[in-house]
Amino acid sequence: MVSDFDPTRWLPDDLLDRIRERAAVHDRENTFPEQDLAELTDAGYLAILVPTELGGGGLGLAEASVLQQRLAGAAPATALAINMHLVWTGVAKVLADRGIDDLRFVQEGAVAGEVFAFGISEAGNDLVLFGSDTDAAPRADGSYSFTGTKIFTSLAPVWTQLGLHGLDTTSADAPQMVYAFVPRTEEADGHIVTRDDWDTLGMRGTQSRTTELHGAIAPADRVVRRIDPRPEPDPLVFGIFGVFEVLLASVYTGIARRALDLSVQTVGKRRSKKSGLAYSQDPDIRWRIADMAIAYDALPPQLERICRDIDDHVDHGRRWFSLLAGVKHRAVTMAKGVVDDAILVSGGSSYFSGSELSRLYRDVIAGMFHPSDPESAHTTVATAWLGPVEA
Repeated sequence: MVSDFDPTRWLPDDLLDRIRERAAVHDRENTFPEQDLAELTDAGYLAILVPTELGGGGLGLAEASVLQQRLAGAAPATALAINMHLVWTGVAKVLADRGIDDLRFVQEGAVAGEVFAFGISEAGNDLVLFGSDTDAAPRADGSYSFTGTKIFTSLAPVWTQLGLHGLDTTSADAPQMVYAFVPRTEEADGHIVTRDDWDTLGMRGTQSRTTELHGAIAPADRVVRRIDPRPEPDPLVFGIFGVFEVLLASVYTGIARRALDLSVQTVGKRRSKKSGLAYSQDPDIRWRIADMAIAYDALPPQLERICRDIDDHVDHGRRWFSLLAGVKHRAVTMAKGVVDDAILVSGGSSYFSGSELSRLYRDVIAGMFHPSDPESAHTTVATAWLGPVEA
């Protein structure tokens, strides 16, 4: 159980202190946190979801969620970048737990130090997992050639394997969505172009640059699925959506916790000129911080329950996607509200760009852009409760 889990085994306080100190630098200089990645790799963090028998940490999604909340409290951008690697190791776990060994190479690669990036997002593609503007061209040896543009490719400077999808329109059973992994090798030079275009409001350390694919090759043994481009209960699609949503929710829940902690620290130190008392004694501020805590307290247990249901193969049927979209949406909106209130109770110093709360304010805004966005989440939940819109 999470209550018996010691997160300091994987993220000790001194490591988090170093990561938090570097976070401000990477935000200011718009650079990738190479040292964070190196230290997390040395700590075995990239393999926390890999079974112990393969050399990994043997953790479940509930424990990974707790860790990502903790890491996000130190450096949201680092946590969000690492999230994308953990998504693929999490999907590998979801499949392996159900007797499907298709992503064993992801588990072995994570233990060996490979860094897996998430190449699904495309500009204007609101079909997300059920459509793609990237062309997936089959080759005679069973490999696929991918041509297209992926956006928000976190870990762009350092990934060694890009998990992605594209649409095969030429095969006899076309169209088919193709999920595969493209390695970053010397042979791939020129076929994979990473633009240096990540200059954003927040989450700057993720370096989620645009990736151009010009006939990038996924070897035959890295082509993991060909499925119809429509919503269906394929374990790979469920794994991607499920792990992506709960780990995203974890990062934004961690941001909220850090904002709440900073608020408590700040109002305990600031004193009113009028009353001479600490602002922690002001009834309006006490009410606002209580409201922040009430909103925050709902999310960790929700995340634990949903993560455990994924790990334990609980069958929520067609409600699964609404539950997953819902928890991500709630986490993001809760975190945005908590950070807004944290800015208010902490005073004008939080408006300066060097303030940690200022950075959290900019980082938390990124949550609205990740799938499921507010419109998609509400559509998914409405369909679960009301059925599809009549034609």
